[in-house]
Amino acid sequence: MNMRTGEEGYHYGVMRRAIELIDQGEGNLSLEQLAGQMNMSPAHFQRLFSRWVGVSPKKYQQYLTLGHAKALLQEHFTTLEAAHSVGLSGTGRLHDLFVRWEAMSPGDYARHGQGLVIYWGWFESPFGPALVMGTDKGICGVGFAAETTAEATMEDLLSRWPKAEFIEDPMRLRPWVLNMFNAASDRLEPTPLYLIGAPLQIKVWEALLRIPSGQVTTYSEIAEAIGNPRAVRAVGTAVGRNPISWIIPCHRALRKSGGLGGYHWGLPVKRAMLAYEAARAEA
Repeated sequence: MNMRTGEEGYHYGVMRRAIELIDQGEGNLSLEQLAGQMNMSPAHFQRLFSRWVGVSPKKYQQYLTLGHAKALLQEHFTTLEAAHSVGLSGTGRLHDLFVRWEAMSPGDYARHGQGLVIYWGWFESPFGPALVMGTDKGICGVGFAAETTAEATMEDLLSRWPKAEFIEDPMRLRPWVLNMFNAASDRLEPTPLYLIGAPLQIKVWEALLRIPSGQVTTYSEIAEAIGNPRAVRAVGTAVGRNPISWIIPCHRALRKSGGLGGYHWGLPVKRAMLAYEAARAEA
């Protein structure tokens, strides 16, 4: 299996270790204490963090604390109605990433991928090794292996479209992947997504695409937005089954209490994603 771990994978490993130490210190570690426990100077930790997110943020270790999600909910909660109107008025970007998408028809979805050719490849990402899959129409799957294993991540995505033909071809996917992990706004071509799911899942995933980067929402807010306020549990399940992690930002969905909820690829990845976006938004 062709999976490389380079500088980006190293950066995620450092942040993963920092999250563990912050939790053990119950969120009270100063930057100096945290860096000391990681056997590096505070300046070196700050440099690594800045390289990881691509900017020099105002805060460092605070983004990684367990209480950060609750703070996001208090300070950066967005209703999807507001997100939609901001996007329509053109005064803000709906997403750091420039995307367009189409959904597979319910009839085709019922065939479990029969007749579909899906290309796949492993790539480095800010959140560890990423498995990316796509058809000729766009990216249809993104999974992360840092908290699971490469084998488990591959098996998970393969099982979603059991009758498809899978071909390893990272070079075909590479231009889309470069867009995925690069929030530069000067690209002319949006990254295409191909949503393969049941009708309710598609509705939920489209609602997730309306949450701006650096903002969060709740499962109940998503249920309201899709016109089914009592379907919070079903919404939670659909969020958890999102096959295109990171681009469809299911990591921005939290519990009303400020709890993280779950994350299919491991909660440390979700925390790292929220920290990464908050640091970029506030820099």
